[in-house]
Amino acid sequence: MNTVATEMKRVGVGDLSLAYRSSGEGSAVLLLHGWPTSSYLWRHVMAPIAGNHRVLALDLPGFGQSSKPLATYDFAFFDHALDGFLDALGIEQVALAAHDLGGPIALHWALHRPERVTRLALLNTVVYPEFAPSAIDFVRGLITPARREVMTSPQGLADLMREGVSDGFTLGDEVITAVQEPFVAADARLALAAAGAGLRPSGFVEIARLLPELRMPVRVVYGAQDRLLPDIAATVARLRADLPQAEITELSDAGHFVQEEAPVQVGSLLARFFRESDR
Repeated sequence: MNTVATEMKRVGVGDLSLAYRSSGEGSAVLLLHGWPTSSYLWRHVMAPIAGNHRVLALDLPGFGQSSKPLATYDFAFFDHALDGFLDALGIEQVALAAHDLGGPIALHWALHRPERVTRLALLNTVVYPEFAPSAIDFVRGLITPARREVMTSPQGLADLMREGVSDGFTLGDEVITAVQEPFVAADARLALAAAGAGLRPSGFVEIARLLPELRMPVRVVYGAQDRLLPDIAATVARLRADLPQAEITELSDAGHFVQEEAPVQVGSLLARFFRESDR
């Protein structure tokens, strides 16, 4: 497995300090993680992409080593963070890959700035406002104090990560530790909960309405054994209808965290997709 050697860098965006991994040279590719992970999730996927591109894996605010303010983590908040991050690095156009919570964040940003996005890849994510019961229950848990404490605790995070891979696949202790470490402090766990519950349904309605207008190339890669998003197949079917240009790959034996279970395959598929923009 080819893991790219990266160091964490930082950039200031207003009151936020945003941490990110960077490798390679060329046109920019931005990788966005979801809940409760960080840029660490992309560590094995970055190397093949970095062979032809400047690849950036961001710790979204509220996650990883980035600032964790007790703020309203709505679409406008993340739009501002992405604008500021790319502006600070002098990047005008970017290709995007997004997973889990990073998916709607990337889509909302891209739909309002299509001229800045060259290509878009989506991995096991939520897109539409018709949420599955499990997603509704997840958000309700994050806004209910007693359940929130359990869900954001070290054990709760470990349980979620293990639930997010397919039967028979074991996450290493180092992966679990990397997810837990940013949330030792109580305020950090409160921020994590706010980040997971802050995207408003109206934003998803807007995404669903505008999505068919996207014209850039789209790549969808998803693990079919997703116990965290059990409606992923229905989401992908709807994406296929809304984005007929999308190329879709199902990883039949993988779960939600496809970057952990199939890093070589995911890295190869994404590297090939982003490399096509150079032809």
